[in-house]
Amino acid sequence: MINNSKSAKIITYAIMIILVAACVIPFWLLIASSFTDENYIVQHGYSLLPKEFSLNAYRYLGTAAASIGRAYLMSILYAVIGVTANLILTVLFAYPLSRKDLPGRNGIAFFLFFTMLFNGGLVPTYMVYTNLLGLKDTIWGMIIPYLLMNPFYVIMMRTYINTSIPEEVMEASRVDGATETQTLVKITLPMCKPILATIGLMVLIGYWNNWTNGIYFLQQRSDLFGIQNYLNAVINQTVFLQNHASSSMAVGFKVPTQGVRMAIAVIAVIPLLVLYPFFQKYFVKGITLGSVKG
Repeated sequence: MINNSKSAKIITYAIMIILVAACVIPFWLLIASSFTDENYIVQHGYSLLPKEFSLNAYRYLGTAAASIGRAYLMSILYAVIGVTANLILTVLFAYPLSRKDLPGRNGIAFFLFFTMLFNGGLVPTYMVYTNLLGLKDTIWGMIIPYLLMNPFYVIMMRTYINTSIPEEVMEASRVDGATETQTLVKITLPMCKPILATIGLMVLIGYWNNWTNGIYFLQQRSDLFGIQNYLNAVINQTVFLQNHASSSMAVGFKVPTQGVRMAIAVIAVIPLLVLYPFFQKYFVKGITLGSVKG
């Protein structure tokens, strides 16, 4: 039994090491490539260690530091507003659904689930957002469409409330004279920190990585670009300059196309790496309990 236990632990550790390596190596390759000379990448491909160290990619991006900083601020603005609004809407939708005495509870739950399976399609949705709601070339075009409300998060929140908060606690608050609003604010929300942090992190990632809304809804307002849209524009610019090599050679500087792409990815992912440790202690518990059918 002891030998079998040791063997199981060794196999488990080996599998975990392989999985960790599968996650870390691509990211390390990304960082190393951003510091590698462009000619070396073209001739020899990518390597885990920058054999020909170069900062040309970051120097190239440094020429647009002010614009990148503005795009960062816009992404932070979208993320703060979007995450806050998403959590408020999710809580206000999930809490009533968690109450078994809610009139029409099953019908509302079916309507919520139905929207996960079917939608109006891209073109009708775009027309509603632009022609009816007037979100084109506004900051709300980066916040509302596709990201502001997600029925899956509502189901996670409802399930967490049903499985993790004892009904006796709710009843005790009502016996003490608490209203539903007081029960929600003073009892439910403090006990829902893990699921709130989990949903908040996933919504944050969605807003931070969002670039499709910028393509759809920001046609004349490039000043409203978030970091992903701006960096995508930089990639397109480098490709254009690479295709017109004579003009770039005229100024004595060869655009580091491959290195810029890697440097862009590094710049874009840094904020998420900084924030993730603060959410990590809640993430596993929240995603596990919130996803169990209740």
